[in-house]
Amino acid sequence: MTTEHPAPSPQPAEQGGNKPSAAHVEAIPGQPGKIKNGDTALALFDNFEDLHEDVDPAEMKRLVQKIDFMILPFLAVCYAFYYIDKTTLSYAAIFGINDDLGLSGEQYSWLSSVFYFGFLVWALPTNFLMQKFPIGKYLGVNIFLWGFFLMLQAAAKNFVQLAVLRVISGAAEACSDPAFMLITSMWYTRRQQPIRIGLWYTANGFGIAIGGLLGYGIGHIQGALSSWKYEFLIIGALCSFWGIVIIFFLPDSPVTTRYLSPREKRLAVERLRENQTGVENKTLKPAQIREAFLDWKVWVFLLLGLSGNIPNGGISNFGTLILKGFGFSTLITTLMQIPYGAFIALMILLSIWINDRLPKNNRCLVTILFLLPNLAGSFGLCYLPEENQIGRLISYYLTGSYNASFVLILSILTANIAGHTKKVVTNAMIFIGVCAGNIAGPFFYRGDQAPRYPLGIWSMIVANFVEIALVVLLGVLLAWENRVRDRIQGIRGDEGEETRREELDRTAFSDLTDKENLNFRYIY
Repeated sequence: MTTEHPAPSPQPAEQGGNKPSAAHVEAIPGQPGKIKNGDTALALFDNFEDLHEDVDPAEMKRLVQKIDFMILPFLAVCYAFYYIDKTTLSYAAIFGINDDLGLSGEQYSWLSSVFYFGFLVWALPTNFLMQKFPIGKYLGVNIFLWGFFLMLQAAAKNFVQLAVLRVISGAAEACSDPAFMLITSMWYTRRQQPIRIGLWYTANGFGIAIGGLLGYGIGHIQGALSSWKYEFLIIGALCSFWGIVIIFFLPDSPVTTRYLSPREKRLAVERLRENQTGVENKTLKPAQIREAFLDWKVWVFLLLGLSGNIPNGGISNFGTLILKGFGFSTLITTLMQIPYGAFIALMILLSIWINDRLPKNNRCLVTILFLLPNLAGSFGLCYLPEENQIGRLISYYLTGSYNASFVLILSILTANIAGHTKKVVTNAMIFIGVCAGNIAGPFFYRGDQAPRYPLGIWSMIVANFVEIALVVLLGVLLAWENRVRDRIQGIRGDEGEETRREELDRTAFSDLTDKENLNFRYIY
């Protein structure tokens, strides 16, 4: 990584009495325009005037397309494997793992949940390590480990062995979503982030579809091993191979990548100036950790992760069992997951398309809009009679729309948290909520209620209503915070933007948090 400017964190100037103003940061003596201990991006510029270059729009468009090609395919394939990996147990269930290992219904639920215990315990440490090491290399090593421990699960002889391996696998996957979010925020503007998050998250749907095809093919293997063992071995080997690809080919940062020329690096960074969130900082800052834990937004994001993934925890592990309860055979059940994955991909693409065409502060509204099909599907699964097989199948597919809402929630997080250490902590916190939801979700699906699982379906309904309430609260409070900042700085509409330009440049890569930087405006 490029060497940072050694010095303490920038100290805000005073504004009105003893209250610090984050619109100002301290320059290095004798080096006007340089920032102490700021973002790694500052290594590319001699002064703030360098942040403004005359750029042909066509050149910038070509640069963005080049960045897309460098980043998105790697993240998309990672995310497809990420979801396929997590659903291997679901396919193993219909391939006979319960009978082979003598698993009870409760033990199967525990196997679904213990994966997330490993994820939960390792969430904060892995995020701090991700800040310390080159992010592309760190992600690749962990993806390799996903696959390695998944292959080992094929050798499990009993519940305890399989549970231990799934805990370790969960720890290896703990860096995945936070890494994808950090990488997206390092390379894209806040306006572009929902589309890019949506594009790599769409691979979630393709992962379900591809997982169904792989499951169908693996189910036809007639070998010396049980079908569920081939599931673990083949998917695990593919994951490990992709981890090696990531180590060698995914760039770590726009500042250090070998795929961009010096001018392209500067332009790639300059276009992020308006974000006011920087690119990267390798210094772990205790003050930002403390601020994160005292920030109400961080706890709302944690609760959004929890409420959004109680449904996911159940559906991802019991979806195949619900489908099989409609009367499908084992192999047909695997194929019926393909339309489900396609529907998820369609909903994600539709949500980011709608969001991109609305004014910038409508993300919360679109998030709620795409929770409504999930609610409709949940009520359908709860109340439609068993003989209405088509209606219940459509209702099951509708539950996939929550993925689109979660994409927008992730984009709200990446757009509204500044300060690299604070971003790392916040990313960890939302996925601690994700873990808790995925741990709790399967336990609402009781074996004695199969195949309708009424308690499990009602857990989805309640969780969705809670999520809607949290999104409304988040939008209202972020809008209020923007009005407060406008009032403090005396800004009305677009007035004062030119007079603020120098300060906007100075705070863009100073690694200030969103609370410290009064120039920061929230997107909701």
